[in-house]
Amino acid sequence: MDENMEESTITLTDEDGKETNFEVIGTFEVDNNQYIALIPVDGEEDECVLLKISTDENGEEMLITIDDDEEFEKAAAAFEDEFMGECDLDEDEDDESQDDKQ
Repeated sequence: MDENMEESTITLTDEDGKETNFEVIGTFEVDNNQYIALIPVDGEEDECVLLKISTDENGEEMLITIDDDEEFEKAAAAFEDEFMGECDLDEDEDDESQDDKQ
């Protein structure tokens, strides 16, 4: 992925045709796979999206959802190591931590 992408805003279109602007936090690699971390421009600042960077049959880069739970956990851990404190990946995990304290 282009290094200039790390300080930019991109627009993604979901399956319903809705466009959303995202600020790029950065890119990183895990197990020879490239990932990108994004924050919705109009969303909460601590809400992150992690996507896998893949290549289609024409050699064009595309961003895809990480469907495999184990792969997502590895990517999330690597993201936290590299970009600690930028945003919250899993709000449910925070809720469980707070429940344990009560």
